[in-house]
Order: sequence, then structure tokens, then C-alpha cells
Amino acid sequence: MACQRLALSNNTTIPDPPHDQLPPETLTTHLHLQGIGKRYGNLTALADIDLHIQRGEIFGIIGRSGAGKSSLLRLINRLETPSAGQVLINGQDIARLGSAELRPLRRQVAMIFQHFNLLSTRTVAGNIELPLQMAGVPAAQRARRVEELLTLVGLQERRDAWPAQLSGGQKQRVGIARALVLEPQILLCDEATSALDPESTQAILQLLRDINRRLGLTIVLITHEMEVIRDLCHRVAVLERGRVVEQGEVWRVFGDPRHEVSRLLLAPSAHQEEVEAAGERVLELHYTGEHGLEPDLGALSEALPGLRLLQGGVERIQGRALGRLRVAVRDGDLQRVKGLADRVDLIR
Repeated sequence: MACQRLALSNNTTIPDPPHDQLPPETLTTHLHLQGIGKRYGNLTALADIDLHIQRGEIFGIIGRSGAGKSSLLRLINRLETPSAGQVLINGQDIARLGSAELRPLRRQVAMIFQHFNLLSTRTVAGNIELPLQMAGVPAAQRARRVEELLTLVGLQERRDAWPAQLSGGQKQRVGIARALVLEPQILLCDEATSALDPESTQAILQLLRDINRRLGLTIVLITHEMEVIRDLCHRVAVLERGRVVEQGEVWRVFGDPRHEVSRLLLAPSAHQEEVEAAGERVLELHYTGEHGLEPDLGALSEALPGLRLLQGGVERIQGRALGRLRVAVRDGDLQRVKGLADRVDLIR
């Protein structure tokens, strides 16, 4: 069976809301991965990676298990060095840094983890304070900074609690506060919401969004969850077998994924059987968000009174209407649908 994908829109333009746009200062590259390759013996984990991550943006890296996401993140904080290419932070090749020069880099690039990595023998405040103690910061200054971070992540009333007494979302808030305590410029997130329930995930995403806006941090996150990319990131890169197969603004990649892997990651988790009745064709109506135009569902309904909706929906990402509707139409109405479309592509 073949179906057709069509982009339908009217002439109503909805501007992007200001809070979903990159801030004006993101005119300079903060982090540049240039021709990156990484090999482990005979295994190629990464190849020909080239990414420009702008100052102050939230950049997502997504891919299936084994795509190379974690390897890429470990190169950014110099836990590993690339086999080829350069990792440039503010134009500096961090692979050339000696052990003494790496200490300031560790302050500049912080990380939060999927499983929190909190010390069970320290309270919430004690976990946040630990990096300051290791850096030799005086006690009074440490106390002030810890209180600032407790306020920022909303844990003032839990400062003396132990990790075992916290929910998953609260533990991740402690991890975020600890990562921020030394005032980094770049925050790396390694599957930061994968161990959380949906409600806690949304709370952590909102916290990261607020931190990005208030502190101007550059945030790089890896995830296998498309919902996290949709709700948080400005731009996204899709990894597959160690290579970037697609990248761009989130609304553009979600609205019109070009690579098979991107389409697979975006596919609905629920399966719905599509049944064509006699004299019908199944179509996929594809709303790409291009030019910021609104879907013209009214024109579609008027033109196709016999249309059957099978599956789909329309949502808003970065101020643009995106979505897919799978419908069944009569063979005789197919030309009418084509007349409404900006573009027709055949999917086999």
C-alpha cells in the first residue's frame, strides 16, 4: 500500500513568541565540534561530527541506543579525547590542555546525570557544597552560595534532608544545583530526565528552561526522548551510528524530518491499523510549520465531506503549528486534496 504526504496550510502567519527564540547574544559559537572522530580499537564510535553550538542556546542531541550520544558528551568535558578533529570551547582546543589547565575547564563545563550521583552520607546542602569545599572556597562564601542554589532550584525547605528522603525529581534538583555551584558556562545533561516520572520530567525541564534564561547558560543535552527535545531545545542534531544524519531548529526537524531515523524517532508509539475501504486512499497530511503558516483544516473539511480521520494531531512547537493527520479519502477526491496542497511527495 502506498500513501501520500501533503503539506496543507492557509495564509495566516503566527509569529514565533519571543521566549522561544534564541537570545540576541547567540551570535557567537560557544562550542564547536569540528571533524570529530572517536575510535575504540577497531570500533568507530563517532565520525565526521561537525556541530556549532551557540552561546546561550539549548542544544539537543538525540539518537537510538548505541548511536554515539554518550561518547560525544564525554569529549565535550574532556573525559575522553577525540581520535580525530577538535573540540573548541570559546575557540580553544581543549584536547591541548594539560592537567593544570583542565581544572578551570572542569569549572567551566558542568554535568548532570541520569542517576543523580548524590552522596548518601551528605545532606542536600552538603551535596551542593561539596564542589566548593574541594575548590577550597571559604566556609562563609560556601554557605551563601549554597543558599543561593537552594533557592534557585526550590529546595530551601529540604536543605537538611538526606538523599534517601527525596523523590527522584528532588534528587535531580540537587544534582542541578551541585552542577551550577561553581558558576559554569556550559551545562551538559546526560539523559537527565530518563529516570523520572512524567510529572517530575516536566518540572525539571521547566527548571532547566528557567536556568537557561536567567543565567544565560549554554545547555547541551543528550536523550532518546523526543518529547524532551520538543519541550526544551532550540536546535537538535540526530545521531545514527556515530554520524550526524540531520540537524536544525527543533520545529523544522519535527515538522519535516528528512532522514529515516528522524522519522522513526518521531513516529507515534501507539500502533493503529489502517484499513482502506473500497474506493478509498489513505493519505498523510503533513503540516511542516514552514513560513509560520497555520493549517487550514476548514478548507480541508469543506473540500472533502467524506473524509475519515484515522490518526494524528496538530501541536505547537516554537510558535509553529506542526502535525500529521492520517485520513482516508475517496479516490474521486484525491485531485481536490492535491489542489489544496503546497507540495506532494509519494511515500512507498
